Amino acid sequence: MHISIDIDQDLCIGAGQCALTAPKVFTQDDDGFSTLQPGWEERAGDPLVREAARACPVGAITVTETTG
Repeated sequence: MHISIDIDQDLCIGAGQCALTAPKVFTQDDDGFSTLQPGWEERAGDPLVREAARACPVGAITVTETTG
C-alpha cells in the first residue's frame, strides 16, 4: 500500500491543526503554511494523518491510498 498526501497551498490558511494533530508528518513553513516533515513517508500510515486531514478547517489536505 502506498499513501500519498497532498496539501493544496492555494487553500491552506495556516491554521496549524494538521501540525498539532500529526506533528511527525506535518509542520508549518516560515510563512505559517502547512508542509510535510522530512521523512514523512515512513509515518504516512499513522491514523493521525487522516485525523489531521479531517481537522483542516478548509479541507486543504488529501490523503490517498493506492495498492500495488
